Amino acid sequence: MLTVYNTMTRKKEEFHPLREGEVSIYCCGVTPYNDPHIGNARPFVTWDVIRRYLARKGYKVRYIQNFTDVDDKIINAANREGVTWKEISDRYIAAYFKAMDALNVRRADVFPRVSETMADIQRMIETLIARGYAYVTEAGDVYYRVEAFDHYGCLSGRSLDDMEAGARVEVNAAKEHPMDFALWKAAKPGEPSWESPWGKGRPGWHIECSAMSVKYLGDVFDFHGGGNDLIFPHHENEIAQAEPCIDGDEKFARYWLHNGFITIDNEKMSKSKNNFFTVKDILKEFPGEVIRFFILQTHYRSPLDFSDERLHEAQTALDRLRNANAVIAELSERAGTADTAAGLAAQAETFLHDFDAAMDDDFNTALAISQMFGLAKEINRYHQEIERGAAFDAANFGRAADAYHAMAVIIGIFEQEEATADDGLTDALMELIIGIRQEARAAKNWAVADKIRDGLKEAGVVLEDTPTGVRWKRA
Repeated sequence: MLTVYNTMTRKKEEFHPLREGEVSIYCCGVTPYNDPHIGNARPFVTWDVIRRYLARKGYKVRYIQNFTDVDDKIINAANREGVTWKEISDRYIAAYFKAMDALNVRRADVFPRVSETMADIQRMIETLIARGYAYVTEAGDVYYRVEAFDHYGCLSGRSLDDMEAGARVEVNAAKEHPMDFALWKAAKPGEPSWESPWGKGRPGWHIECSAMSVKYLGDVFDFHGGGNDLIFPHHENEIAQAEPCIDGDEKFARYWLHNGFITIDNEKMSKSKNNFFTVKDILKEFPGEVIRFFILQTHYRSPLDFSDERLHEAQTALDRLRNANAVIAELSERAGTADTAAGLAAQAETFLHDFDAAMDDDFNTALAISQMFGLAKEINRYHQEIERGAAFDAANFGRAADAYHAMAVIIGIFEQEEATADDGLTDALMELIIGIRQEARAAKNWAVADKIRDGLKEAGVVLEDTPTGVRWKRA
């Protein structure tokens, strides 16, 4: 049984989908005014794994992730560069896709943009006004009336009085209550604007996600997610906006999942603090799968401290798993009808069962990955037995390989080797180099043989002399 930690109830709950066999997910996307940083990437890597695992469990998953392409930060960036807001948003949406592709993050079913959802946003605002949850000012702004929603604060666990006391609220005589927030902002010079029943303007931040999630998933859906920083005010306000527009007992998102921050020296990474590292820059030093693996080695709700040292550790750990995958590739080319891998197949089944159990426990990727390491060790051990002359068991080894690959698909690794295949050129070159070294050894030219071995080691390639020949692997 799958259990998830629901921010709304502050406890783990059994997951029961709204519709049998289907799962609906909305994850808040980026505001595209800059290249995405590693902190931005964490929720999307997290939800990518969740989607993969839900599909493994047999669910049909519908996943929506928006782009907030109309925002103060985008407008400011456009004004600085002397270009349009759309040029800025299009540029950094493209940058987002490039970065996420490098991290093996699969595309959402729909990527709605605020600029393309204006009619839906305005309809929701009109409903809120009609039902007494919003009001229009003389200036043409529309504000949400927080005192009208009895459950305001239900997600964050704060009372309205506590929010007001702890907030830096700009004095605005047009507001009925200091915590009222904008649903529609009247047009200002130099800003993009759209026609509306209240005059030209643009939407507030929070109403956008309420409208887009309902448009593509319906009034009620299964999961809503994002970073911890979105719990208040963004997700709190989404609930306050959406629920008054819904008829019936079920209310908006049923399970709220929030990932922890990525930190630098235990301080939250953010663009406002200028202590962030973009995915694009990190990719200059580390492969995308290493970055992905670094993120998934820690449970999604826990904080994750970023450093080059941690990335190097993730790279070393991932290489161990990749080496086992190379062993699988090598042995899978062989035939054999012995019964030497029956024990390995049984172990693989146990490791996969425990992998699923870890994922069923609030998507615990850290514990799930440990099962991969356990199976990798047993695969390497069996390979050593074969190298020492044991007969090969293709059928049972295939079962173990299938289990290993099933785990890898969920974690999202071993995918880029296929994407960057070199049509066998690397293997052909290594076969040539190994052949030259073997000729040198046969001629007792140890100096040349050692020079080849040592040179390859410096280049990151290790040669292994085995009873059945020379093998190579990346260090």
